[in-house]
Amino acid sequence: MEALILTLYGLTLVLLFTYNLGQLSLIIIYLRTKVKRKAAIITPDSADWNTRPLVTIQLPVYNELYVVERLLDAVCELRYPKEKLEIQVLDDSTDETVGILARKVAEYQRQGYDIQHIRRPERKGFKAGALAYGLDFAKGQFIAIFDADFMPEKDFLLKTLPHFTNPKIGIVQTRWTHINEDYSLITRLQAFGLNAHFFIEQGGRNAADFFMNFNGTAGVWRKETILDAGGWSSDTLTEDLDLSYRAQLKGWKFVYREDIGSPAELPVAMNALKSQQYRWMKGAAECARKIMWKVLKAPGVPVVAKIHAFFHLFSSSTFILVLALAVLSVPVLYIRSIHPEWASVYYLINFFQINLIILMLFYGIPFWLSGHQKPVQFGWYFPMYSSLMMGLSLHNTIAVVEGYIGRKTPFVRTPKFNVNTAQDSWQHNIYLNRGITLLTVLEGLMVFYFLGGIALGFYLHDYRMLMFHSMLTIGFGMVFVYSLTHSMHQPPVAGSTASDRSLPSPVGLTT
Repeated sequence: MEALILTLYGLTLVLLFTYNLGQLSLIIIYLRTKVKRKAAIITPDSADWNTRPLVTIQLPVYNELYVVERLLDAVCELRYPKEKLEIQVLDDSTDETVGILARKVAEYQRQGYDIQHIRRPERKGFKAGALAYGLDFAKGQFIAIFDADFMPEKDFLLKTLPHFTNPKIGIVQTRWTHINEDYSLITRLQAFGLNAHFFIEQGGRNAADFFMNFNGTAGVWRKETILDAGGWSSDTLTEDLDLSYRAQLKGWKFVYREDIGSPAELPVAMNALKSQQYRWMKGAAECARKIMWKVLKAPGVPVVAKIHAFFHLFSSSTFILVLALAVLSVPVLYIRSIHPEWASVYYLINFFQINLIILMLFYGIPFWLSGHQKPVQFGWYFPMYSSLMMGLSLHNTIAVVEGYIGRKTPFVRTPKFNVNTAQDSWQHNIYLNRGITLLTVLEGLMVFYFLGGIALGFYLHDYRMLMFHSMLTIGFGMVFVYSLTHSMHQPPVAGSTASDRSLPSPVGLTT
C-alpha cells in the first residue's frame, strides 16, 4: 500500500510538471515576442465617420437589476455613429430587471439610439440560446458582446474594428480589467490570477498562433465567422470556448489586444466566485470531451499547436491533480518516517519542486506588468492566491468530473453586485444562495485534515511539508469561512420578486 501511495503521488507530480512545462513555454513565448505583439497593434484609423461598418452590440442579461443601467449607459457612450450601431438587450430576466430595462431602453430610444429590448418566448439554451436568438435578426456585420458587469471604454469599437480589414480575422478579444480589484482580499486575489491568464496565456498563445478562446465578453466577432463555425451551441457551459475552437478549426484567425482594457466587476462573495469557477471548470471539461479529438485529427495544424490545445482544453483537470496531491501528502509524510530506505525516491520527488519556480514566473511577470512593483507584495499575493486555489480544489474537482462524465446541469449565473469600494454593501443581494451546503461542510473537514498533517509533521520532526500543509489549511479555511459567513448575511428584503433567490447549489450538494 505504501508503494502504491508513493507511486500515485509521484505520478500526480509528473502530470502537474508536464502541464507546467506547457505554461513555461507560454512564458518564454510571451517574453520573446514583445516586439511582435506591439507591431500587431492597429491604431484607430481615420476613416470617414459615415463609412464605418454597421455593428450589432449584444447584451445578454438575466436578472441583473444591480448593474443593467450602468451597462446600458456605458454602451451608449461608445464613440461610434448612432446610425451605424444596433444594440440588442437580450433579456431573459424574470424579476424587476425587466421593468428597469424597459424604461432604460425607452429612454435611449427617445435619444435616437437603435436599441431593442428583446424578450424570447422561451428561455432555451441559456446565454448561448440568447445570443443565437438575437443573431438571427442582427443587422450588423460585426457582433460585439458584453456581459452585464462590463463597462467598455468609449473607444472600444474604434480600436478593435480596424483588425477586420484582414478578411481572415474572425475574432478580436480584449483584456479584462477590474473595477473593484481593491474591494477585498477575495477580489485582489482573483485579479492576481486573472492577470496571469490575460497576459501570459492569451498573449503567448496569440503570438504563437496557437488555439485561443474568446472569453465570453469584451470582444467582437465577425458575424460570418459565427455562422461558418456552426453558431452558438448550449451543449457545454462554456459556449465561448466551444465556438472559439470551432471557428479556428475552420481557419478563422484570432486577434488578442492586451493593450485594450475592458473594465468589469469581480465577484465579491465566495458563493458567487464558486458559481463562476464551477461554470468555467465544468465547461472546459465538457469542451475537452467535445472538441479535443477534432483538434487532434485536424489537418494542417502543427503538432505543437495541438499539444498546447491539449493543455488548454484539459487545464481544469489540474484541480483534480492538486486535490489528489493534497490528500496523498499526509500519508506520504508518514511513509517517509517508516521507510527511510526509500531516500532515493524522495529525492526524485523533491526534484518536482521546480513546479513552484514555474508558477512563480507565471504569476510574477503579470503581477509586475499590472503595476505592482514591490517584491514584498508578490511574496504575499502568490502564496495567498495559491492557497485560495488549493481551497477551491474540491469544489472545482467535482465540477470537472461532472463535465467529463457528461452530467448535465443548468447554466449557473454569477451574481453581480455593483460594489466598488469598501463602503458599498452587498448583503441584501437577492441573487445569492443562502444556507450551508454539504460541500461547505466537507471543505471545513478538509481544514482539520490538513491541520492533522501539520501536527503529524511536528510529531515526526519532519517539516518538509509544513508550508504545503499550512497553505492547504489556510486555503480550505478561507473557502470554508467565507462560504459560511457569506451565506449567513441578512436574507433578501421582503417583497422581492426575483425568481432565482433559491438557486440550486452549483454542485448539487445541499444539506
